[in-house]
Amino acid sequence: MSVNAGEADDTPRSSAGQINVVQLATVAGVATVLMVADAIFVPLAIAMLITFALSPIVTLLRRHGMGLLPSVLVVVSLAFVVITAFALIVGSQLGLLAQNLPTFQANILAKVESLKETGGGNSIIARLSDMISAINARIGAALPPTGDAPLPVEVVQSTNVLDFLRSLVIPLISPAATTGLVIVLVVFMLLERENLRDRFIRLVGSNDLHRTTLVLQEAGSRVATYLLIQLLVNVVYAVPIGVGLYLIGVPNAPLWGLLTLVLRFIPFIGSALAAAFPLFLAFAVAPGWSAVLWTIALFAVVELITSNVIEPWLYGSRTGLSPLAVIVAAICWTFLWGPLGLVLSTPLTVCLVVLGRHIPQFGIFDILLGDEPRLAPHAKLYQRLLVGDEMEAAFGAEEALETMDVLDYYQDILIPALLLAQEDRDRGVLNGPQEDRLAAVALAMVEDMALEVEDGPTEGAASAPMATGLRIGVVGGRAAVDDVAARMLAHVLQIQGATVHAHLHSDLAPSRIAALEPAHTDCLILTFLDRNPSRASLLHVRRLKRAAPGLRVGVVILQMPDSVNDADNELRRLNLVSATKLAEAEEIGADFAVTSLEGALGAACQVGAAKPVPARPKPTLRARPRPDLIRTVAGAE
Repeated sequence: MSVNAGEADDTPRSSAGQINVVQLATVAGVATVLMVADAIFVPLAIAMLITFALSPIVTLLRRHGMGLLPSVLVVVSLAFVVITAFALIVGSQLGLLAQNLPTFQANILAKVESLKETGGGNSIIARLSDMISAINARIGAALPPTGDAPLPVEVVQSTNVLDFLRSLVIPLISPAATTGLVIVLVVFMLLERENLRDRFIRLVGSNDLHRTTLVLQEAGSRVATYLLIQLLVNVVYAVPIGVGLYLIGVPNAPLWGLLTLVLRFIPFIGSALAAAFPLFLAFAVAPGWSAVLWTIALFAVVELITSNVIEPWLYGSRTGLSPLAVIVAAICWTFLWGPLGLVLSTPLTVCLVVLGRHIPQFGIFDILLGDEPRLAPHAKLYQRLLVGDEMEAAFGAEEALETMDVLDYYQDILIPALLLAQEDRDRGVLNGPQEDRLAAVALAMVEDMALEVEDGPTEGAASAPMATGLRIGVVGGRAAVDDVAARMLAHVLQIQGATVHAHLHSDLAPSRIAALEPAHTDCLILTFLDRNPSRASLLHVRRLKRAAPGLRVGVVILQMPDSVNDADNELRRLNLVSATKLAEAEEIGADFAVTSLEGALGAACQVGAAKPVPARPKPTLRARPRPDLIRTVAGAE
């Protein structure tokens, strides 16, 4: 990559993706409005989600020749007929359950007594039972005897027909009005889909049609897919539950099957809530314990099969939310809109994440709630190295090496992480102890990788010549992080068959230059992570070649790989290896100057004569002016 010589790097860091106070205040304000005006936004949210779910069906009918209005009316009518039938069945089953509850009292008391006798007098059940009995006795003692008890008196006020109708009709108006409003909204949203889409594009920004179109398409497809597949999964879950409870003998089995279908829309706790009611009835319906055990086994088996087989098979596309985000979203929406918000939490949050993924103004939702990793692999590794977490860094390396070659791991992850450290070092935010700890952890990780990775040509270096029989030395150029880069290059050269010795940058001192064994080495390579190494650091090349005239000496000034630059434009400014520095290294006497491990591998394996040491330019003597001498000569004249 060519850049202007000596170009200064003053590019400011981008603020894209960063959360600021204005965004947080905006989110808090919107949440307040949603909570205060829930009577307005809840029907809108329900209608929007139902519209997302029904849109594919309307589109399918239109493709078969049916008009827009008939398609919308047919689909909406069928959908709300199904919902109404479901509500009627649940209501009738609840009425039957209320009539049968008194018959279960004897079985419950018998089971409590059996638990009390089984656990002994000191069991928890026994203590709870004694406590309840004592409370009942104390309350009974405080009351007057039965014979002297006053007769209950009830004051009945006369009511007219208007008051009676008001007390009967008003409680029904709110849910009926909400239901009717939702139906009307769904019909008009389906009829005006194209118009609403155009208005949204105009509102968000018609100058970026590509982005807004992606938002609408992805939000609609994700929410519709989630709702339809979740409905299918819940049906597959509820049918065996209903049939199994009927065979076990739990009363109102159809009711519990239908409630299971609905409750499983609630993330994480839906299945537990669905199992609680049947378990209580199984406990109360018979004197024995077989019904309870069979009910537990039924829910456990169906849950295991659904969670581990059916859901992974049916969910071809994910919702785009992290597991923690689903829980947090459920808490927030429940706080805003109550139980209904809990049911709507996942699809509503999916819409917010899709908006954040494509529109910068909503980026806070994608950062906080999305399932994509928010830190690039090299940035995550740098964070682990910075805190000295050797175990986590090693685990990440092992996981990465399952899918990529060791040379690719070094060039795409570890070297970019060390370049971030070098940048912080240049800015003065990485102090000496932090740098030493980071380098020590990184060096230990490379040593472990060198022991675990089997010898053999790496995929990334398959086209490079083999280095069998060559004696190569690699030394850090200036700092501790350069020593890590030297050890990485030594590992790659060892895999290619060379005999390699990695040295620390301290071995470049004049008193320790013998430790490098220049006379017994075919090639010696200096590695730098500093993209602008000083001339004093590069002059080590001349000293080494003078110590061993036949020695080939190379320089590696590592830079950020193009793959990382393409993934994060903010890191492009790290990729400013000056062409002047590469030319300066060769002018000093380096046999080669490259910017990557792969380039160093190819250059080191080329057998050839070493470049001669360039002659030092003779300094020109310049006479300094002598004012006193000039005055003397002038006076003599």
